[in-house]
Amino acid sequence: MSEVGWVSSRCCSRTACKHPPVYTLTYVYRDSTAVLGPLAAYVEPHCYDLCEKHAARLVAPRGWDVVRLPADPAQQRADDLEALANAVMEGAHGGKAEEPVGQGVEVGRRGHLRIVRSGPQQDR
Repeated sequence: MSEVGWVSSRCCSRTACKHPPVYTLTYVYRDSTAVLGPLAAYVEPHCYDLCEKHAARLVAPRGWDVVRLPADPAQQRADDLEALANAVMEGAHGGKAEEPVGQGVEVGRRGHLRIVRSGPQQDR
């Protein structure tokens, strides 16, 4: 069976709800945090699949935090790409780098990659 067909056979974990899940809820007990993220690829024993309606109505126990991750991983990638582009633009327009650019010393090579140390090894 294809993954698409397999995912569509899953239902929301809430009792008597037959809507398709969109999110997966997990708990990080150590940090008192509930994490609501994109639908997991596989059913996990200690995770809960939730439909759009039940995910929107989710409340955590008193004293707990809820972290809501984007349901669409493509949106998250677009946000990451935009953040990277903004960082590059800031650097190009006068942002000061902590280490000097172009003053590294090559200490190794693996294929097309180079290992570069930014300064003398005396303080390390």
